[in-house]
Amino acid sequence: MGFLIVFLGSGIGGAMRHGVNLLAAKTWGEEFPFGTMAINVLGSFVMGLLVELFAFKFGMSQQWRLFLTTGVVGGFTTFSTFSLEAALLWERGHVLQAFLYVSGSVVLGIGALFVALYLGRHLLGISDA
Repeated sequence: MGFLIVFLGSGIGGAMRHGVNLLAAKTWGEEFPFGTMAINVLGSFVMGLLVELFAFKFGMSQQWRLFLTTGVVGGFTTFSTFSLEAALLWERGHVLQAFLYVSGSVVLGIGALFVALYLGRHLLGISDA
């Protein structure tokens, strides 16, 4: 049942992400990824509110937590989960682990993307770039 709940929520979050991206592109153009930046910041803010106010303070059921956090907000942006996990490591006093998690995720994630672009372009001949 948990997979169905997450599936439904992530569809809603993904549709919301698409809407924000379209609105940002129409409003500010496509030269800078304003939509993605807004999604990441807004998603992180909403994740913090949901976790603190609803999940911990109001005893939200596991199904609702899955639907809202992993589903809707996770479908909107996984950056919100990344932000939450980094904050939890920091708050638990694992400052070095938080730093390694953040820097490792960013550096390795971007590095993996460049490796995949290279492989796709030069070894697999996927694009003309």
